[in-house]
Formats: sequence, C-alpha cells, structure tokens
Amino acid sequence: MPVIVERYPDHAALIEAAARLTATEAAGAVQRLGVCRLALSGGDTPRALYEKLAEAPWVDAIPWSRTVWFFGDERWVPRDHPHNNSAMVERALLSRVPVPRHQIHPVPTDAASPSDGARAYEHLLRKEFSSGAWPGFDLVFMGLGTDGHTASLFPGDHALAERTAWVTATAAGDPVPDRVTLTIPVFTHARCMAFLVAGAAKADAVAATLDGPRDPHRWPAQAVTPSAGRCVWLLDDAAAARIADSSQRIAHRKNG
Repeated sequence: MPVIVERYPDHAALIEAAARLTATEAAGAVQRLGVCRLALSGGDTPRALYEKLAEAPWVDAIPWSRTVWFFGDERWVPRDHPHNNSAMVERALLSRVPVPRHQIHPVPTDAASPSDGARAYEHLLRKEFSSGAWPGFDLVFMGLGTDGHTASLFPGDHALAERTAWVTATAAGDPVPDRVTLTIPVFTHARCMAFLVAGAAKADAVAATLDGPRDPHRWPAQAVTPSAGRCVWLLDDAAAARIADSSQRIAHRKNG
C-alpha cells in the first residue's frame, strides 16, 4: 500500500485532521467488526490529539463503549511518573470520556522487570487477538524522534530484529532507557497507521524516512509501514519542509 502524506499549514490544523481520522476509523471499525482496537503513542503531538478528542465535537463522534485502548510502547517508570505514556493519555483523554475502564490496557510497569512486563503484555494481547497469527489493530498512532526512532524502536537496537515476539523489552531510550514496545511485525499488521509529526526539529528525520535510501536500522519508521493496511503521515509545514515534492513515496499532499 502507498504511504499517504498529508501536509497541514500549522499544528492546530494537523491535530484537527488527526481527530477526524480517529473518528472515521473508529466508526468504520465498529461498523465492520463491532469493536475498534487502538494502539496509542506518547509524545507532545499525540497528547494534543488526545486532548482534542475529549472536546466537542469529537467527544461525541467516538464510539467509546466499543473502543479498546492499548499502547504501542511504554517507558519503564511507575504509572504516576511524568514520563509514563499511559498516565499522560489518562490525564489528556481517558479520564475525561465515557470509555469503560476494563477496555483500557496499559503496559504493566509494576512487573518485576521490563522483560516480565513485555511477556505480560504479550499474553494480554494474545487473549484479545486470539483469532490471528498477529494482532490486527484498527488504528495505530506513531511518532517520530529527531534520532529516527518510532514507538520504542531505536536506530541500531536489537528490538528491530525481533520477528517472533509480539512485545519486547529494550534499553535504548533517552531519557528513560528501559522500555517495552510492540514489535515490527505487530505494527506491520495494522489496518491503519497514522504518524503524527510536527515542528522544524523533525524535518530532517521526516525527509530521511520518506525520501532517503531504505535503511530501517537507521530509520526504524521505514520498517513499520503496514503490509496491507493504510499508512498516513500527518505533518505540519515545519515538519514537511524538507520533503521532496517529487517523492514517489508521497501519494497525496493536502494544505488547509
């Protein structure tokens, strides 16, 4: 499937588009399957989306009783730590909307170790997605670091080579090294993946990932594009500034 790149004039327009995508994909999944399963990302840009989804009109557009919430990765810190992704999403979104609590599945960072946490989260996922060889998330949100990492898949790290486990531990992050992340095969089986990237600091990483030579060990986001599903990059003008207009990887561009 081609990568779709949508370019927006500013951060606010990008977040509005991301909210619209979330509502559309959630409603579509519920209509097809009776449930929508999402995997969430940490970071400032996704946080702005989560805050937007808790506000009108989007709060009324999401089928909360039919959505199940997972996390693409987690930093190995307690739930009340400022760097904990699930705690951020709880504050920004999940505590503010009528989603049933049993449908929220954070990574268990109270396990004995990141490896134990990874095994526990994989066990949970295998129960939720019991009908397939790999989970099929309906919507996955991804970010992109200035160093090229996405989720907690970092350049050159051993986690990039994992092809059997659904979830793995890694120790390559900063400022929190120890992390738990979904693996590349899990991400590639998503039905829709949305990268949310904003700001001039990300422009070089965006251009290298979308337009540069294929080198997923250096640019892990190149490795997670869904094999059959959609992959949408939502960028503001600052993040998209170095993309070549003639790039064959860009199927669509949109301003405004």
